[in-house]
Amino acid sequence: MEIPPKSPDGSEKFPQSRELITSNTGSTLCMSSRSESVWTSTSRSKWEIYHKPVIVVSVGAATFLFGTVITSLSWVLPNNEKVYKMCGPAFLSLGLMLLVCGLVWIPIIRKKQKQRQKSQFLQSLKSFFFNR
Repeated sequence: MEIPPKSPDGSEKFPQSRELITSNTGSTLCMSSRSESVWTSTSRSKWEIYHKPVIVVSVGAATFLFGTVITSLSWVLPNNEKVYKMCGPAFLSLGLMLLVCGLVWIPIIRKKQKQRQKSQFLQSLKSFFFNR
């Protein structure tokens, strides 16, 4: 006959039932899905809002310029020409990709900021009318 599993300390026959009762996964999931900036009302500086896309644009521009220099070296220096012709376009494409991603990211953040301001305004109106 099969014996039901015991908990590590041997005190319970059904450890799953205890786990289901005391589990707080619902609150953990709910807490982890909330963004801090949505639930806090402190205003953030422009740098705090745009620092990630600015860094991506800067790295992309630097990588693109580095790829341009490497590619131009293949025309100027005849030695190691194959290495320059292989690495140059790779850096060019990587830099261009980062540059475009960062430049597209900025309007997305602006749109989210406008939506957040609208939702905060609507929340304040709702609380004004319904809390009277």
